[in-house]
Amino acid sequence: MTEHSLLDRPEYLAHIFSPMPAARSPLPENAEDVFITMTDGVRLGCRLYAVEPDSPTILYFHGNGEAVSDYDEIADDYRRQGLNLFVATYRGYGWSDGTPTVAAMFGDALAISSFVTGWLAEKKFGGPLIVMGRSLGSASAIEIALHHGQHYKGMILESGFADTLPLAAALGIGLDGLDVREEDCFNNGGKIADIKLPTLILHGAQDQLIPPYQAEKLQMQSGAKNKQFLLIPGADHNSLIAMAGVQYFQCIRKFIDEICGLNTWRKRRRQFKENQNNRD
Repeated sequence: MTEHSLLDRPEYLAHIFSPMPAARSPLPENAEDVFITMTDGVRLGCRLYAVEPDSPTILYFHGNGEAVSDYDEIADDYRRQGLNLFVATYRGYGWSDGTPTVAAMFGDALAISSFVTGWLAEKKFGGPLIVMGRSLGSASAIEIALHHGQHYKGMILESGFADTLPLAAALGIGLDGLDVREEDCFNNGGKIADIKLPTLILHGAQDQLIPPYQAEKLQMQSGAKNKQFLLIPGADHNSLIAMAGVQYFQCIRKFIDEICGLNTWRKRRRQFKENQNNRD
């Protein structure tokens, strides 16, 4: 990891992060708020949407301009596929403390990962763990897969980017003319080359903010032997679910079935249901 001092200048941070402070929304059914405290005392407000303890759990990092509560309804679609969803966040977003920086985002991602793996084990969640990131969150997911990959069965990236400079230009950050190395920025493309986890990349064919060639570059540079790619026709940066509908969630479930063993986790799910019925 680097210090990311270049990107953490105030004039750049205003373009990279768009915090969405919000009061805690009412908890949906089968959801639980989880507060994770960073080493400097900042608390991040996350939320788990559970279906069953033995089902796969997705550790999900949302995009910029979003908040955890934005997933209150979307989580139902994951649960209909038999998937638990743990939505993580960033400093200053939703009901989290602090001010976001790139360096803090990377450090917090690893701290969140360490917390979640231990917390799920304490809660007797025995299913496999998948890390997923959307847009800005793709950088957090890649950081976790790179450094904590042993705890995860796979990685899913939605609307992710390989290179920082094209994204910086789209966000209005003027890095042209500066001696900028990708290694001093997000470096998603460089990092993903060292990630062996099975990887699924989802992207909108009409994405203007992060054009599809960025997703294709991630796919090309990925070090995974099992890597899958889905370009969704008609979808822009924020409309993959709207355009793909249930196919979006079925694609994710199919990928998880393949990498986790369809019979293995579904057999455990059936056993869990039988045990619950026997108790009743």
